[in-house]
Amino acid sequence: MSSFQNFTSSIIFLLTGVPGLEAFHTWISIPFCFLYAAALSGNSLILFVITTQPSLHEPMYYFLSMLSTTDLGLSISTLVTMLGIFWFNAREINFNACLSQMFFIKLFTVMESSVLLAMAFDRFVAISNPLRYATILTHYRIAQIGVAIVIRGTLMLTPMVALLKRLSFCSSHVLHHSYCFHPDVMKLSCTDTRINSAVGLTAMISTVGVDSVFILLSYVLIIRTVLSIASPEERRKAFSTCVSHIGAVAVFYIPLISLSFVHRFGKGAPPYIHTLIANTYLLIPPVMNPIIYSVKTKQIRRAVIKILHSKET
Repeated sequence: MSSFQNFTSSIIFLLTGVPGLEAFHTWISIPFCFLYAAALSGNSLILFVITTQPSLHEPMYYFLSMLSTTDLGLSISTLVTMLGIFWFNAREINFNACLSQMFFIKLFTVMESSVLLAMAFDRFVAISNPLRYATILTHYRIAQIGVAIVIRGTLMLTPMVALLKRLSFCSSHVLHHSYCFHPDVMKLSCTDTRINSAVGLTAMISTVGVDSVFILLSYVLIIRTVLSIASPEERRKAFSTCVSHIGAVAVFYIPLISLSFVHRFGKGAPPYIHTLIANTYLLIPPVMNPIIYSVKTKQIRRAVIKILHSKET
């Protein structure tokens, strides 16, 4: 068993850039560099603003800082391999490094889904029970939610990644993405992967799938609460506090669903279409979330402008 694990650990996978467009990798890297720069700088700015501005030390913004942290983690998880392929054609990745990258990509994806659920709960409490908002979402409770999000993701995903160590890889070691993707690795195995598929599907359904159901339920309750408000102006004001969160939910779930549809029904599409969608789907939320919250949330926008003006002077 030990010799088998040593053999598995010595396997080298080959990552793939954009099939058929290898000659243009340097040019393709330019928009990806801009996306990474936007994601890293935007989320770092949000974190800096929330940390340094006492007026933003409220539950809603603590959850936003969690969202920015997961977006930073998601961006960093793929940055090295993706740009390494585009710039230096550095395609090789060993088995253990591949598992580590896969784990962190999945972990930050699940954490983002969990944070979006926590933010939906935050909006529900703020709208349905504003007088008790501060007593329900205390600093201690928010910290508990943050810890629970990390523990939940780790416990759900560790078996999925660890079970890949039992597989053997006999023929091709060429992966079809610029990062290690769980279904991609399983397809290369020459042993039975039904257990791996079942565990992976269970992990995603019980995290991202369950979260999406509860987010939807939260908004059903929010809409019911908003419609019960007598004043049209108060209804508009209450619902406007949810606009940024709805945008964040959309930029997370729409690319995820689109990627699933492309993998399932787009088998006739050129290979580079699959690769480009798979590469961009992990970058859309980290790039768009800071923009959405900076544009749609007045307090964040004011704080960002204040900090930028202070830097100029």
